[in-house]
Amino acid sequence: MVKSFAISARLLKGAGRHGLLGTALTVVAVAVSTMLLLSALAANGAFASRAERTAWQTPQPSTKASASAVMSSRVEYIRDQPITVISLAALGASAPVPPGLSAFPKPGEFYASPALTELLGSTPADQLAQRFPALSGEVGRDALGGPGQLVAVLGLEAGDPRLAVSDEPPFDPETAPAYIADFSGTTSVNASIYDLLLKMATAMVVAPLLIFGAAAARLTVARRDTRLAALRLIGATPGQVVAMTVAEAVLTAAVGAVLGALVYAAGFAGLAQIPMQGDSWFTSDLWVGPLWLLGVLVAVPLLTGFSAVVGLRRVVVSPLGVAQRQTPPGIRAVRLIALAAALVAASLVTAGAGAMVIMVVLGAVFLAINLVGPWVVGIIGRISAAFARGPARLLAARRLVDDPRAAWRTVAGVALTGFVAGFVGLLSPGVLDDEVGDRTVISVPAGDATAAELTAGLAAAGVPAEVTVEDPDAKETTLLVAVDKDVTTVDRAKTALATLVPGQVGISDADIVHEGRILLGDIQVGVRIVLIVSFMVAIASAGIASASSILDRRRTYGLLRLAGTPLKVLNHARSIETRIPLLVMGGGAIAAGILCGLPFAAAGVFSPTGLITLTVCVVLGFAGVLAASALSRPLLNSVTGTLTPSPD
Repeated sequence: MVKSFAISARLLKGAGRHGLLGTALTVVAVAVSTMLLLSALAANGAFASRAERTAWQTPQPSTKASASAVMSSRVEYIRDQPITVISLAALGASAPVPPGLSAFPKPGEFYASPALTELLGSTPADQLAQRFPALSGEVGRDALGGPGQLVAVLGLEAGDPRLAVSDEPPFDPETAPAYIADFSGTTSVNASIYDLLLKMATAMVVAPLLIFGAAAARLTVARRDTRLAALRLIGATPGQVVAMTVAEAVLTAAVGAVLGALVYAAGFAGLAQIPMQGDSWFTSDLWVGPLWLLGVLVAVPLLTGFSAVVGLRRVVVSPLGVAQRQTPPGIRAVRLIALAAALVAASLVTAGAGAMVIMVVLGAVFLAINLVGPWVVGIIGRISAAFARGPARLLAARRLVDDPRAAWRTVAGVALTGFVAGFVGLLSPGVLDDEVGDRTVISVPAGDATAAELTAGLAAAGVPAEVTVEDPDAKETTLLVAVDKDVTTVDRAKTALATLVPGQVGISDADIVHEGRILLGDIQVGVRIVLIVSFMVAIASAGIASASSILDRRRTYGLLRLAGTPLKVLNHARSIETRIPLLVMGGGAIAAGILCGLPFAAAGVFSPTGLITLTVCVVLGFAGVLAASALSRPLLNSVTGTLTPSPD
């Protein structure tokens, strides 16, 4: 194997200008794949780390007999920013230390996250600080989801009414006071939703990425097959041919993988600034770690080598056929069965299915589209040849028929991205509406306070308000406090209410929809990221495959030029060869994506803005693919202008 690596290195070095260009294309393709793969792994690791650090904020209830503390979690708001307020009371000397603190908080102590500490110092006291006791210390990052999370930890007495545990099932188990044995906590509903959405996005990005990476191993395949076939004809054994192929692919992919890893390492700190769940990220969250990095650097070259070996059967079995440039065997229509089965399975998946099921099904659809793509391209070629008018259309059609696999590699990226666009385009929701008018209504449980007392107390705090009772006959009275729709006035009213009605939280209409607004906004950002990344991969794939195709077929193009074919006709033929499969396969993949996305749109996450996003991305993506293919025209002129007549 060492000798095979040495021979392959010498062959790559002596491949000439065009041969080195083909190798460079493969390196770039592998680098892009590696960089995006590491970024996808980093995103999954970041969400997992955030969920693990914030799990303690959602208490895991225990029985009173085994409890060591009482805990409640609630959310308050300051200028549309949520503050997670954790109230704790020890039931004995064995109470565990909360994450991010050096000791269990004593009654009257107040700890704040760094972001909340900074906000307390920059905000007038009557808008925020008066809600809490004097600051005792900071909450460490081990207890925070991100650098900007606002977290307050309060120490209370065990008998404090604010920590009274009800014998009846609570309305909201995530916020109701509960006995706890430790701070293991549970994954919140919100975190579970993000986990599902992230895994869907990962499947949307990684599946075409892996296919793109595998295709990178088969770039300049004709040039390599011809060279290896010549080696077989002069006596090289099948084992030697396989070894040299693996060595060449692994060497090239290893360089690309290292380059992609360096680009990721240089940019992962920038990824940490992308806000999700209302906060940015700790930079360390976006670092995959040495083990994952090493695993990717090893796996990518090995997978690339395996992909290169898959196409060697024709060289090993019939090197003479390759040397004589015989047409490869046809593709069977049985591939359609795999696509039909995958689409049926995808149409049966609902929004309530598990994340792993959704990922497997979507991955199966990607693979099925990639499997059936060359067969469809071949059919398109036969139909085009039957109705071709003019030399350019005939050349394009015959090329599609002769080697549909190579033609598919040019449009595979955009076809797979079309499926992504069709699927996620429906999952681009609108924004929840806020309250209407010039008044903000704050709802607060009355406790022992009356409407008149709240009116007088707010007036004394300098906040004119109109207080009414929402439902006088209800078991638990809720008071509605209407104030001017001004952030300063609203925050002052909430701070005053925290004193007037201890233990009760004033929530405005905007606060009620805040979490939903953040979620829908993150979905919109996620959809755009998935579409942008997918179309960037598709455009890069098309450009690299187009240039590689010219290098593979430079002898054929050169002979056509020598026979008198104008360069304009060859370029027109190449354009048609890309456009027709692009429209057919891209349109079909978009339709398949919409079909698979309908069950999720029916679940209530659909908005007409998704169709606008889909249309814009598809138009720009298709235009980008055609432009990337057109950029290789100077290369065609270069390779056809250097060929001279030969006896064969």
